[in-house]
Amino acid sequence: MAFGWIDEQAELRRRAGLVRTLRPRPADSPLLDLASNDYLGLARHPEVVEGAGASARTWGGGATGSRLVTGTTALHTELEHELADFCGFEAALVFSSGYAANLAAVTALAPHGSLIVSDAGNHASLIDGCRLARGTTQVVAHAAPDAVRKALQTHDGPAVAVSDTVFSVDGDAAPLTELAAACREHGAGLVVDDAHGLGVLGDGGRGAPHAAGLAGGDDVVVTVTLSKSLGSQGGAVLGPARVVEHLVNAARTFIFDTGLAPAAAGAALAALRLLRREPERAARARAVARELHARLTAAGLEAVRPDAAVVSVRAPSPEGAVRWAADCRAAGLAVGCFRPPSVPDGISRLRLTARADLSEAQIERAVEVIGETRP
Repeated sequence: MAFGWIDEQAELRRRAGLVRTLRPRPADSPLLDLASNDYLGLARHPEVVEGAGASARTWGGGATGSRLVTGTTALHTELEHELADFCGFEAALVFSSGYAANLAAVTALAPHGSLIVSDAGNHASLIDGCRLARGTTQVVAHAAPDAVRKALQTHDGPAVAVSDTVFSVDGDAAPLTELAAACREHGAGLVVDDAHGLGVLGDGGRGAPHAAGLAGGDDVVVTVTLSKSLGSQGGAVLGPARVVEHLVNAARTFIFDTGLAPAAAGAALAALRLLRREPERAARARAVARELHARLTAAGLEAVRPDAAVVSVRAPSPEGAVRWAADCRAAGLAVGCFRPPSVPDGISRLRLTARADLSEAQIERAVEVIGETRP
């Protein structure tokens, strides 16, 4: 029978407690949201919503084609210029998603004969980029610059190190300064995904590479998403102009994909401008994360100290994590639930998002619910 193996896989997932289901949410959900990646609370901000609406009214519902055909508008170019300027890079290139941006950066910058040194804790999009690239990938220990250095010593030729700046599971930050030093010792490039750093870390939310003094380096390439702190959709690659020009000519997820919808580009641009005016939002997101961590640990829960806006709380098992998240939802609180294979270390967790717009009462209520529903 065609696809008969699917039933076997479904049964294995069921037995392991790893079944995933879609849960459509209403527009006016009553839940307190600590599950989304809306770090700055901008997804529903009136200026961001109007940015999306005005762009759709001006440019239409879709980009109408790939970026190299009809999918590049003046709006896309404006967004690219402002993103590059805000984050401190020479140029930027906008993609339809952060996932597509990561695939582009890794595959286009790791040709045949090159070495990719990849952190064991990297996001799936970076892992998939490594798998698709023509270079050889060596996975090294998590957040270990010496392991990166050792791997680079074994290779004579083009090389890049690839890492998240803030890891999405536990919210811990990569040692960017040390990684850059290891790369520079061997003439290698550094490609980092700042999806969870943009809008949260650095001066006014300019990102982890900016905070580490790496912005604008001719050997540093950064990918970002527009769907987290900027409350929109899409992604971008930031770096030297010659790298961006190379991506325009070589990155398959740029050449063959339809351009980002104008509404998403307009929303991201409005959010970026709002963040420039209100840089305190970044500091507030970090402060909320620290407060959540302090209160959770004081309540006897095992939570990882956050380096940005992700707070991870350890669960006893995959089944326990699912039940815990469901009980939180029943009590009015939405939290993330991370289980294998989404977690590289096999440890299940609740994942909380520290949003800049959370009130003290909401923080207190969230901690109360999580403590009361613990398995």
